[in-house]
Amino acid sequence: MSIRETLFSLREEKFAAFQARLIPNVAPERIIGVRTPALRKLAKTLRGSGEAEEFLKALPHEFFEENNLHAFLLCEMKDFDACVQAVEDFLPYVDNWATCDQMSPGVFRKNKQALLPYIRCWIASERCYTRRFGTGMLMSHFLDEDFREEYLRLVSDKRSEEYYVNMMIAWYFATALAKQYEAALPYLENRRLDPWVHNKTIQKAVESFRVSDEHKACLRALKIR
Repeated sequence: MSIRETLFSLREEKFAAFQARLIPNVAPERIIGVRTPALRKLAKTLRGSGEAEEFLKALPHEFFEENNLHAFLLCEMKDFDACVQAVEDFLPYVDNWATCDQMSPGVFRKNKQALLPYIRCWIASERCYTRRFGTGMLMSHFLDEDFREEYLRLVSDKRSEEYYVNMMIAWYFATALAKQYEAALPYLENRRLDPWVHNKTIQKAVESFRVSDEHKACLRALKIR
């Protein structure tokens, strides 16, 4: 059975209709209707196989779940250089937030400094989901012990008209407010973000259990009316 045939054997039509509502920029006919745990399980079954290797080369894919399976296969890779090259090959074909956000290779965590130049390039990209991915990787790996204030500028300095980029920027800054409050707060006090991103950042931070009540009160007062 081919990978595509396996995916169709896991199809749930009601789930496909549900997914189509969540991801409106993907045509419904491209959504098979396979749940994420089943895709992750399939990726673990296929990893390291010749079939997986051929599948990763077969770009572009036709179906949403093929793209998600591709992302999960990348997450299974253990060699950093091979993984980051495979990510670079795949990013031009990522066309929705779900595929983008589920692609988080574990090997990146062990190679942060080698990853950083790639993150800088991804954030500078004109492609919506490449930039969203880069911002997500910076949020995941560089807001704790490896944080530097310049990373906030890296995200804030390049404006975007793309909704899915701006949502990720707001998510990044809301997480920064939870983890690096003193460094992130001036970006709101001085209105250094796009107004929509500014207010969405505050909304997300206020909704977060990781932000103190005292900080939430301060953030509410900074909302742009």
